[in-house]
Amino acid sequence: MAASSNSSLSGSSVSSDPEDYQPPIWKSYLYRLQQEAPRPKRMTCPQEMETRPKYYGREFHGMLSRECADELLGGADGAYLVRESQRQPGTHTLALRFGHQTLNYRLFYDGKHFVGEKRFETVHDLVTDGLITLYIETKAAEYIAKMTTNPIYEHLGYTSLLKDKMGHRLSRGRTEPRRVTFQREDSKITTSPLVRHSTLKDCPSEKQSSYDKIHNFKVHTFRGPHWCEYCANFMWGLIAQGVHCSDCGLNVHKQCSKLVPSDCQPDLRRIKKVFSCDLTTLVKAHNTTRPMVVDMCIKEIELRGLQSEGLYRVSGFSEHIEDVRLAFDRDGEKADISANVYNDINIIAGALKLYLRDLPIPVITFHVYSRFIQAAKIPNPDTRLEAIHEGLLQLPPAHYETLRYLMMHLKKVTMFEKDNFMNSENLGIVFGPTLMQPPEQNALATLNDMRHQKLIIQLLIEHEDVLF
Repeated sequence: MAASSNSSLSGSSVSSDPEDYQPPIWKSYLYRLQQEAPRPKRMTCPQEMETRPKYYGREFHGMLSRECADELLGGADGAYLVRESQRQPGTHTLALRFGHQTLNYRLFYDGKHFVGEKRFETVHDLVTDGLITLYIETKAAEYIAKMTTNPIYEHLGYTSLLKDKMGHRLSRGRTEPRRVTFQREDSKITTSPLVRHSTLKDCPSEKQSSYDKIHNFKVHTFRGPHWCEYCANFMWGLIAQGVHCSDCGLNVHKQCSKLVPSDCQPDLRRIKKVFSCDLTTLVKAHNTTRPMVVDMCIKEIELRGLQSEGLYRVSGFSEHIEDVRLAFDRDGEKADISANVYNDINIIAGALKLYLRDLPIPVITFHVYSRFIQAAKIPNPDTRLEAIHEGLLQLPPAHYETLRYLMMHLKKVTMFEKDNFMNSENLGIVFGPTLMQPPEQNALATLNDMRHQKLIIQLLIEHEDVLF
């Protein structure tokens, strides 16, 4: 990004047409301040210090008092030296001149130099970054405090423009969770006909993934000048100037990241693999309702495997399952999992289970896990189904839709029980630990929860037409 000489957005024009999109005018005030910041001046020790650690240079002056360090630094902003502390021998202090005073920082080294969160290859770089930060925060404290109040992110609608470029998304392509009430009438569960599954048709031709997704921000070091894509201000410093979304590429200040909406639109080029990728990230990157692994595997299984004895219980060869995983990671939706390549349907079933098991956040997410376990413990059948339904409503949309589609499939599997010998209880045993994992890996708790996991999946299969 090139810096603009203008320091405001007042002259920018905004078009609602994505093809006419023009980059914003970046605010250059903080960039100019960084250019004005004092430069580091290393105060070298005139004699060789035998006690000097190997990771310090001639800026190390041995054991020195604060007063002596202050005198050596003189009055020049940016002057610095490293000394051994008289108060705590064996520890080191960075003495830095700034703002007509000497600042003293406890200095650490663990392979890199640091006084706070940031770690540097050299003391010189640490001081350079520190002077920039001190200067900008001194000169522009009020400006920084207010820089998030008029974000370009809202004015220019980055995300809206991005979505428009990809085409209008169809909200009717997925099933919206519906709140229902369960009652027993002549020992049968009844619901309003409006929520019967016959009204919730699948629309495979209408692809969309209008799910909210938080950005996957990580502290990032930018090479060359970079501006925040939320507030349009310069991201100052030498390293770790801001955060970068590894899924969509958005670059913002750390403080601005807390204000960015949950509207991450992952870029396929940044998604390195399919397996072990966050579920919501994957469906948004591919602009689908559910993960393509789930759709493709289920389609193949329903095409040629519903009558296979022990479906999902019998394991396929692990080497071939691994081949399927690599095919999806390499080729995505173009992966060939047909009978021509994998004649044994248990390989495809095993690959689907592996995909679900390897999700970083399970289909039934960590934050609702205990809610489902508690629901399984409720003795009254109607109340138990109510509690399970309430838990489903707490799932993220992509997780809800994936679970709904999977339960529809497993219900279909049970219709061929005479051939495959797989009823809802058997499938609950298989899929319980796959779809539900406790937030904390406690072997004893996991063992105790297994029967509850099985019951939850069993009930989801048996009542999928009214629970979803």
